Amino acid sequence: MQTTAPKLEITASRQFVPWLYEQHLGLVFTTYQAGKVFFIGLETTGKLAVFERTLDRCMGLYSNGNSLYISTLYQLWRFENTLAPGETHNDHDAIYLPQIGYITGDLDIHDIVIDNNQQIVFANTLFSCLATVSQTHSFIPIWQPPFITKLAAEDRCHLNGLALKDGKPKYVSVISQSDVAEGWRQKRVKGGCLIDIESNEIVLAGLSMPHSPRWYQGKLWLLNSGTGEFGYANLETGTFEAIAFCPGYQRGLAFHHNFAIVGISESRHTKTLSRLPLDDKLAAKDTTARCGLLVIDLKTGDIVHSLNIEGVVTELYDIAILPKIRRPMAIGFRTDEIRRVITIGS
Repeated sequence: MQTTAPKLEITASRQFVPWLYEQHLGLVFTTYQAGKVFFIGLETTGKLAVFERTLDRCMGLYSNGNSLYISTLYQLWRFENTLAPGETHNDHDAIYLPQIGYITGDLDIHDIVIDNNQQIVFANTLFSCLATVSQTHSFIPIWQPPFITKLAAEDRCHLNGLALKDGKPKYVSVISQSDVAEGWRQKRVKGGCLIDIESNEIVLAGLSMPHSPRWYQGKLWLLNSGTGEFGYANLETGTFEAIAFCPGYQRGLAFHHNFAIVGISESRHTKTLSRLPLDDKLAAKDTTARCGLLVIDLKTGDIVHSLNIEGVVTELYDIAILPKIRRPMAIGFRTDEIRRVITIGS
């Protein structure tokens, strides 16, 4: 008996498209589960435009001017927008072309940032450290948590999130403070914490699977993924202040004006992601986890818009904002198109 492969369905809430138009931005998100990077924008008719490219296990994203950084299975790529402001090609006003790639090996790279020295810094999750790229090696370690006694390919604490403050890497999120191979898996319910990498101080503890710390508008925001809560760290009291409950497993956080864009995923029925507080909260609210993007008003904590994703894509990892771009796209590696896109520098 032949079964039909699940299709991809992306639907927007009633006011998502007008909101995207008013904010004059594009969005990009990754799903390592499906190996896809998606670009979200608007067609000239005003309808939602979705463009996708295939990149093996794509995860971390960072948008920096015309550059877009994406981590994949064993590489870290820098894409460059080849169109000047006001220029379009086939109704697209941004075309991201792969320009530089680093072979890192399979480090399970999660979050990526670019610091004020234009250095790439990433969460090297496999080796439980922060690292940068190298011209001659897989990576150069920059910092490791004080409880990690050895750089080993053991994913000891699942260091996943990285936040910049004033252009410098400042905070990281870890699932636990364990110092043995994959020790974090036993501490996923409430072993998570945020660490100030300058002082090595634990600034927030007792979290459940924290992800995506971001410094914005004078606050350290994060996703307490194991409980489904989005909020910020009260650094004076060392407590987590939730402002919204998100109906899904959260990963990926970006900001624009007074809005947060949060990625949510369906539940995975694995030992790692099962029996989390999120499951009980969803059941109490008579719902199940779903996949998509949520737009949250930072003033009220209300989910004001959403992009729902169904079918073949069930999990997201990261999100980035593309300011002042209406309809982005990217050149991929799997067709001859990349051979014919040539740019000349000045």
